[in-house]
Amino acid sequence: MRGFLTGFGFALALLAGPALADSVTIRHSQGETVVDAPVGKVLILDINALDIAAALGAHPAGVLGSNLPAYLAEYAGDEHPKMGTIFEPDYEAIAAAGADLMIVGTRTAPVYGQMSSLLPTVDLSLEGNHFEAVRRNIRAVGQIFGLEAKAGELVADLDARIDRLKQVAPGSGTALILVTNGGKLGAYGPTSRLGWIHTELGFAPVEEGIDDRFHGGDVISFEYILERNPDWIFVVDRDAGVGAAGEGAKAVLDNALMAGTRAVQDGHVVLLDPNAAYITFGGYTAMTILLDQMADALGAAG
Repeated sequence: MRGFLTGFGFALALLAGPALADSVTIRHSQGETVVDAPVGKVLILDINALDIAAALGAHPAGVLGSNLPAYLAEYAGDEHPKMGTIFEPDYEAIAAAGADLMIVGTRTAPVYGQMSSLLPTVDLSLEGNHFEAVRRNIRAVGQIFGLEAKAGELVADLDARIDRLKQVAPGSGTALILVTNGGKLGAYGPTSRLGWIHTELGFAPVEEGIDDRFHGGDVISFEYILERNPDWIFVVDRDAGVGAAGEGAKAVLDNALMAGTRAVQDGHVVLLDPNAAYITFGGYTAMTILLDQMADALGAAG
């Protein structure tokens, strides 16, 4: 009888103990990676994935150490080991971390091959439809940390914000996505990091064929802006986004030619959060910041 009770107690202890990890397949930009989730020690070298992990309440074992916006400032301290910068891994730190998984993304995708030779790696680069890519990455990070239910909540919240804007944006006229960069002006088009303003929300571009190969946008002038006379201007202050010295977008745009545009006269110039627009543009929190700015400007806030 004593042996039976001992065996029975042991069985109960097993049942009451922590759940065993489940093997899951993370599909990503450079293939598939099988992991036991939740993953024990995760390193994040992609700022968009770090944005998502923070929104999920996840706890990475190491993070990138540069270009962190104010809302990710909690990761700047020494209590969060640094694995490199927004572009460059620190291979010594990564090797010493003894981690189970690395997350790279849009800016660090070129090191995927080297990284995956050190430890299992997933590439959460943004590809294809922007909103769908963000949704996909939220779900992937949720899988990795065992936070699928929370990830589902974030996706639903993001969808609600997008849907509100889709109701009003297509009828709001033309829009110019304007980049200020070292005092120069550029335009972002439908294939840029903010192209979803046109392709997915429905704002009409001021013209077709904007060249999106350059981080500072397709070079334009104040005369161009006045000639195209957009109904809305969404401004990306790249200098502020990367922490470079500059007079700021507001000062750059304060002139008589801009004052003659319909967007300025109607109060339809939106200075987008520079970090969310230029640095963390594929993160959950960054997307909610940008969508909320637009919703407030269009009177579409829920």
